Amino acid sequence: MDQHNEIMNAKKILLAFMMFIFILASGFTQEGSRKAKRKSDKIEHENQIGQLINSREFVFIATRALPQNGGSVDLTTNSNFTKFHPDRVESYMPFYGRAYHVDYGGDGGIKFDAKPKEFKVTTRNRGKGYALTISVPVSRDCFQLNLFVSPDGSSTLTISSNDRSTITYFGDIVKPEAQAIK
Repeated sequence: MDQHNEIMNAKKILLAFMMFIFILASGFTQEGSRKAKRKSDKIEHENQIGQLINSREFVFIATRALPQNGGSVDLTTNSNFTKFHPDRVESYMPFYGRAYHVDYGGDGGIKFDAKPKEFKVTTRNRGKGYALTISVPVSRDCFQLNLFVSPDGSSTLTISSNDRSTITYFGDIVKPEAQAIK
């Protein structure tokens, strides 16, 4: 009888051990598949960012402004955008800084909708994002936009002009439809 109980106890211990190994293995498998999914999602997102840049059809939304001679300004509650189209650039950005010449009665923002004279896109070293140089002439001024986009879409936009001090914005690029939702 004791031998029969010992065999039953050994079988129970073996069964419990096998269940433990199975649960442990399935946990590792799930973690591995989650990592693979995150990596796959990241690659897909980076490809989408590349497609947006190459199509020249995207929107930059700023979350923070950094004027040349001032502190950082939070823009998460302010409406702002710079829309890039294949044939034009549309900007509705707030401006904080020194203006050398602004039309009387103007609200002081960087607002224009014009055809760029130059729109140059280059891939940064080892595929680590994109650098865009855009020159947009408007009446009595010319805006120079330098946009640096990381593979994940986070971006830095620097705008300089003849009539204002340089200002830098930090934010993200999104699809035009995504900007309309915000």
